[in-house]
Amino acid sequence: MTFKNEVEAVNALSKKFDQLRSEIKKRIYGQDEIIDQVLITMFSRGHCLLIGVPGLAKTLLVNTIAEVLGLQYKRIQFTPDLMPSDIIGTEILDKDREFKFIRGPIFANIILADEINRTPPKTQAALLEAMQERTVTAAGQKYELDQPFFVLATQNPIEQEGTYPLPEAQLDRFMFSIWLDYPKFEDELTIVQNTTSGYQTHLNEIITKDEIRFFQDLVLKVPVNENVLKYAVGLSAKTRPNTELAAPITNKYLKWGAGPRASQYLVLGAKTLAALQGKYSPDIDDVKKVAVNILRHRIIKNYKAEAENLSVEDIISELMN
Repeated sequence: MTFKNEVEAVNALSKKFDQLRSEIKKRIYGQDEIIDQVLITMFSRGHCLLIGVPGLAKTLLVNTIAEVLGLQYKRIQFTPDLMPSDIIGTEILDKDREFKFIRGPIFANIILADEINRTPPKTQAALLEAMQERTVTAAGQKYELDQPFFVLATQNPIEQEGTYPLPEAQLDRFMFSIWLDYPKFEDELTIVQNTTSGYQTHLNEIITKDEIRFFQDLVLKVPVNENVLKYAVGLSAKTRPNTELAAPITNKYLKWGAGPRASQYLVLGAKTLAALQGKYSPDIDDVKKVAVNILRHRIIKNYKAEAENLSVEDIISELMN
């Protein structure tokens, strides 16, 4: 792609973003904010954890996004008997009695890791290595994953018996943790009417693989003012109990705070959000708009917060104010 300058490129990205939203909303109703957050993650080269009860169209959302992005898409249903080789691939002996590597579903651009907490840690780790390194290793051989590479994992917040919750270190690999709520009454009416009447929507491919990679590189070039940078890093620092910059609410209610990866994602998320809105530099409001989904899974409450029924979101909101 060729543009006269970065300003023209940001304007083009903003138009593409509007087109993507409009196209996705042809099929996904009442989840506008979720759509925006997932697209921000993708253009930030991040990964996303979607948490919601069954039936909230998490899988349909990922399917739809893959369709309008024109990317190769694979779904992996995580179960207690799933093995790392089921994700990465395995070696077989071919007819010439030579070992041949058969690639697993991880070799795609968009991966839906459905119910990631239903599989043992060894299998979770196989996926999380690919998320972090963008490579996989099988039989001592390293394989590069095609770019862009984007993992959308889902979790069911109910029925936790028999699950393997992701440890904090693994949760930290996800840029966003997004909670999906029930649709509004009017949106649910539309959903039910369309899905029980044979109504079909044709979706157009809005953006190419090369364009996505170009815009991901463009986001990195977006300049950030020092006050915005300090606010983002300061917000992360405030969440760390018994440290120099810890806020009073932190020392009172938190057991553990967010690490430096949170600061990185706060800046990167704000830059991406600004560019998608056609702005050439992010402000503090852009940091605040992405902060909850970035910090939610990176801070741990203590017993006092649990006893007073104080949510993580309440604490983050207080820290931002």
